[in-house]
Formats: sequence, C-alpha cells, structure tokens
Amino acid sequence: MKRLRLGTRGSKLAQWQAQAVAQQLKDYYPDLEVEIVIIKTVGDKILDVALSRIGDKGLFTKELEKALLDGDIDIAVHSLKDLPSQLGEGLKLAAVLPREHPGDVLISRSGLKYHELPVGSLVGTSSLRRTAQIKATRPDIQVVDIRGNVETRIKKMEEQQLDGIILAYAGVKRLGLEKWITDKLDFEVMLPATGQGVIAIETRDPDTQISGLLEPINHKETFSEMQAERAFLNRLEGGCQVPIGSLAKSSGDTLQLQGLVASLDGKKIIRDWVTASNQDPVQLGLELAERMLTAGAEDILNSIRNMEDS
Repeated sequence: MKRLRLGTRGSKLAQWQAQAVAQQLKDYYPDLEVEIVIIKTVGDKILDVALSRIGDKGLFTKELEKALLDGDIDIAVHSLKDLPSQLGEGLKLAAVLPREHPGDVLISRSGLKYHELPVGSLVGTSSLRRTAQIKATRPDIQVVDIRGNVETRIKKMEEQQLDGIILAYAGVKRLGLEKWITDKLDFEVMLPATGQGVIAIETRDPDTQISGLLEPINHKETFSEMQAERAFLNRLEGGCQVPIGSLAKSSGDTLQLQGLVASLDGKKIIRDWVTASNQDPVQLGLELAERMLTAGAEDILNSIRNMEDS
C-alpha cells in the first residue's frame, strides 16, 4: 500500500492526533503517503447545547465512521473517549497509541489549586462525570456548563469570569498549553473518562491489509487497558449522559481496573476496583461492572435513565 487516507475532525487537537498517527506510520513505512482528510461531525456543529441534552453516541464519530464504511477514508483517528463503547457493524478498534497521563486538570484564573478554590467558586465543564465528582468532593462549588475546544474554554473562562475550568490533561499538553494548568487532580478526586488520554485508530472490519499495516504502531499495553475499560463501560451502557469513570493500569502480568458510577448530584457514589491477570481484560471489565451493579450502581443508573425518559 502506497497511499493511506486518514480521516479526522478538524479541531487543532484532532489534527495533532492525526499527525501523531501519520508520523508513527511514516516511521515504519517511509514510502507511505498519508493523506489527512478533515471531516466535520455533529459535535463540531452544535456548540451551544450541553452534550447531555443532545445525546452522546457517535456525536464526534458518526460522520467519520460513515466515511470509513463508504470507503472515502481508510482509517479514522479519534480521541478514544469519544468512541462509543460498542461499535457499529463493520467497524473495529484496530490500534491505539501509548496513553498520555489520563487525568483531569484544573485551570484556575487565580492560579489556585482545586482545594484552594473559595466557597461559591464558578467552575466550568461540559461533563456530567466531572460535575458529579465536583459535587461529591466540593459541593460548595457552582458548576457552569461550558463547551468548545481547549483554547475556546480558556477564553470563555476569562470572558465569563469563571474561577476555573476542568479539562483533560492530555488535550492541554498536546496543544502546548501546560502553562495554564494550576492543579493536576488526583484520581481519588476525579476519576477520568473511559479511554481518556488515548488516541484510537478505527478501521473497517474485516480489512486485513489495513489491520496488518497498523499492527506495528499498536501499543499493546494500552490496548489491553482499553479493552478492560471499554468492556466495563459497555456493560453499564454508559456515555456522556451518565457519570461513569474508569481507569485501568497494567503492571507486569497483572491489570488493575477501578471504576466509578455517580448520581447526577454527586450524593451517591459507587466505587470499586479489581486486579487480575492481564490475559482477559474484557472479563476483568465485566467483573467490575457486575460487582458495582450489585453494590448499587444499577439503582443509580436506572434512576438517571428514568429522569431522561420523563
């Protein structure tokens, strides 16, 4: 194969990720020509409505997946946390790059850390997962819905006189904006979204030629961690509309997975972890999900879904 068409969203961060994948491929295949194809998604077009109100499945991926299935592109590059936990027919997660630090960070206008924010501070985020954990750890903080890319959110923080915003560390770092970070949040305070910090490559299934091409750049340790996290999320049937966090970490031959399910107001938190051999990461994810459902997560999730239906 001499030419590969790589589909991506058009934001600066998405293009950075696309270039990272293209460079890795060129390192392995110097003669390969990689064409980057920019595709606009629904999530890029609707910027004035909270994600939880417009649904989350495929919000930032559907158009890329259609182009993939139609043969207009050969691979699609995503932030893995945007990719639904269950892919559509004819699609598969083929490879991931090494994970960046998966946690969240605070950008504070006053240079404060999370625990230093004054009572009544205004903090911006579009994530129900972050909102629920803020309410659990700092119920005195007022959460303000804020969307847009990293630079847009920083600008909105200034314009709206917010005390701070919470973002994924990976996006901030990849855009070279680390100087804005005032606090790296502990996982005990803010468990990340499934797949946060991971660049994912989606392909048609089957497509043995493309899969073989991607095999050398697939980071197997990260891939195993993502299998566990995504199995956990898929069993819970969660997404942007449900406050769910997860984090898997490989260590030698073992894999640890921790998960969180929270009520929207942060008053109910189910949190647990499991450790096992890394031979079956999917089973590990399912095991943790079942344990948490039994421990009360199912009641929380049903309550949230009943609210959505009404």
